Amino acid sequence: MTPLILLPGKLTTDAKGVRGDSFSTGRLYSHAIAHAGGVALQVPPITQSVESVIELVTRFDGVIIQGGGDIDPSLYGQTQLSNKIYGISAEHDALEIAIVRAAIEQNKPVLAICRGMQILNVALGGTLHQDLGEVLEDGEAHWNTYHEIVLTTDSRVACAMKTISPKRSHSFHHQALDSVAEDLIVTGRAEDNTVEAIEHKSAHWIVGVQWHPEDDAMTEPDQQNLFDGFIEAVRNK
Repeated sequence: MTPLILLPGKLTTDAKGVRGDSFSTGRLYSHAIAHAGGVALQVPPITQSVESVIELVTRFDGVIIQGGGDIDPSLYGQTQLSNKIYGISAEHDALEIAIVRAAIEQNKPVLAICRGMQILNVALGGTLHQDLGEVLEDGEAHWNTYHEIVLTTDSRVACAMKTISPKRSHSFHHQALDSVAEDLIVTGRAEDNTVEAIEHKSAHWIVGVQWHPEDDAMTEPDQQNLFDGFIEAVRNK
C-alpha cells in the first residue's frame, strides 16, 4: 500500500488556474514524498478540519508540516516583540498545532520542516526567538543561505540522512527555537549554535528540521534521504 501523508494546506490569494482564493502546498514537498514512495494529500486550514482533527490524523499514515510564516507569539506565552514578524495566520496555527498534537497522541510519524519544526516545539510547550537578531550578531545569517549543520550521531535525522553533516542545507528563516519543549531533544545545530534539528524523546519517529530539505532533494541524496527515512518509518510503524 502507498503511504498517505497528511500535509496541511495554506491560505493563498495569488494561485493561478483557479477561481477566487484557494489553498496551497509547496510542490517540492509532494515531489520529495512521491520520490520516497508516498503520496501527500492536502487538508485545508478551515474550522471543520480542526474540529475533526483526531479522525483526520487517524486516516493518514504520517504527517508532514511545511514551512511558512511566523507563529502568533501569544501561542508560546509572549507578546509581539519584533517588528520583523510576518505572515501570522490563526487558521494555519490552529490546524497545524492540532494536527501535531493528534499525531503525537496517535504515535504517527511526523516530519516537521522549518516553521513546522517551530510548530512542533510550540505545540509541546516550547518557545521561539522572535528574530535571530536578538541572539546573533548577524541576524540575517540564516536567511536564504546554505550553511553547515552538525547532527547528533545515531539520531533519527542522522540515520535517515545517512550522515551527520548533510550537504546543501538551505536555510530560510529569521526565527529559531529558544526554550526546547520538555518532550523534545536537540539533535542538530548550526555553527552558531542555532537549533537545526529536534526529535521526540519517546515517539516512534517525530523529527523536526529547521532548514528546507525539499529545496535540494532532487539533486542532493542527503536531503532526499530524509524523506526516504520518513516514509520508511511510516511503513515500519
